[in-house]
Amino acid sequence: MTEHADPVTTPYRPRATLRDVAAMAGVSMKTVSRVVNGEAGVTPQKVDAVRLAVSRLDYRPNVSASALRRSSRRTAAIGTVLEDLANPFSSALLRAVEDVANEKRVLILAGSVDEDQQRERALVRAFTERRVDGLIIAPVGEDQGYLRTEMEAGTPLVFVDRQPQGLLADCVLSDNEAGARNAVHQLAEVGHRRIAYLGDLAIIPTAQQRFAGYQRGLLECGLPLDPAHVVHDLHTIDDAARATTALLRSEGAPTALFASQNLVTIGAITALQELGLEQGVALFGFDDFPLADLLKPRVSVVAQDPAAMGRAAAELLFERLDGERDRPRRILLPTTTVLRGSGEIPPGRP
Repeated sequence: MTEHADPVTTPYRPRATLRDVAAMAGVSMKTVSRVVNGEAGVTPQKVDAVRLAVSRLDYRPNVSASALRRSSRRTAAIGTVLEDLANPFSSALLRAVEDVANEKRVLILAGSVDEDQQRERALVRAFTERRVDGLIIAPVGEDQGYLRTEMEAGTPLVFVDRQPQGLLADCVLSDNEAGARNAVHQLAEVGHRRIAYLGDLAIIPTAQQRFAGYQRGLLECGLPLDPAHVVHDLHTIDDAARATTALLRSEGAPTALFASQNLVTIGAITALQELGLEQGVALFGFDDFPLADLLKPRVSVVAQDPAAMGRAAAELLFERLDGERDRPRRILLPTTTVLRGSGEIPPGRP
């Protein structure tokens, strides 16, 4: 019978050090350091001996310590501060950043702020204390001026999804206003005149831009803006479901809904299904989400490209790390109107 070590009773064995590798390979610690860091000037025999010792001892370099010794002071890590890593938009954006970083052998540290200004500052502080090489931030606070010291110290910053306030810095944004305007035009084209707006937190810049696009779309289509059909500050699925139910049970109920965020869209779908109105009330959402094309009806959306946003932000950050010193750039990405069925439902369908 094969015996296995008991992880509880097996004595603790500390990780191998650079000194341990040098002793096993029969070389100096400086030679080990050169081999581990891929530097030239070491004979093939010594390289083989060091690599064999590294393998046998399962040696793992201390990246933080070696970074402090390098003249560049780089830690090969960048921080990403996003709204909610569980949200499909944030997770897709993060994955794209990670893909770019992986190509450059750079580690990603990530955290969610959940629309909490204090949490934004706390995460930024935590990452900068760990000496990350740069930061990608989806800001929630009303003032990012507190980051000026970091910028002046040479830490590159790139903002995504939302433009920073009180600070001139690189940012990668979606054309939120145009996307919302196009959704309203589409609903108006199939005959809707009572189009409701279901909005995220009113303090969020992207929500403000989407509401502006909604208003612009109504104006261009010659439709009135009915305050009774406008609901702000919906930030959860349950909030959106309750608001949608109230709207659809009200006198002069809207025949179409424009939901300005993917969780709000899901809440609206929940209410429509509970009321049995999913085939009778048109729905257009901002932001795509998983399974949107599998529901009945399939959900029409204004789709952002979080992957493109993440790639652009990461590439811009690495350009800054490579020495690019041009004025801060503002990259505006277009949205795509995706017609799947729910946004094409005409008014009056039973």
